[in-house]
Amino acid sequence: MKPDLSLSLQFADPRHRALLPRHKVQRFIRAALELPGEIAVRIVGAEEGRALNRDYRGKDYATNVLTFDYAHEPVVGADLVICAEVVEREAAEMGIPLLDHYAHMLVHGTLHAQGYDHEADDEAEAMEARESEILAALGIVDPYRRR
Repeated sequence: MKPDLSLSLQFADPRHRALLPRHKVQRFIRAALELPGEIAVRIVGAEEGRALNRDYRGKDYATNVLTFDYAHEPVVGADLVICAEVVEREAAEMGIPLLDHYAHMLVHGTLHAQGYDHEADDEAEAMEARESEILAALGIVDPYRRR
């Protein structure tokens, strides 16, 4: 049985709203969630994505997903900020369905929210393996095999 999830879904950039109905976003997050969660997902444009990445990570560009994790236990608490323009561009560059890339970013962000990281090589391998496993269970091709 999948953990309980309280989800807030916000579209500051509405371009992919029809592609991301609540039930799909919940399905992708729940697939990666190991404990109950209270997660807000905000789909943003490049300007907001860049400002957040600059202000919180010191990197002056919009990135695909930012995770702000507040609690790992007993309930996972986090905000996931996904930049629509970046995800759209990356999906096109990789030649994959846009929804598959959103699923990957939601899984990736949810794993970060639970303490997974990819700064060190061994951590990156473990996190990528977990992502691949989750995405395979969702019927999505392994994003790391496309490299």
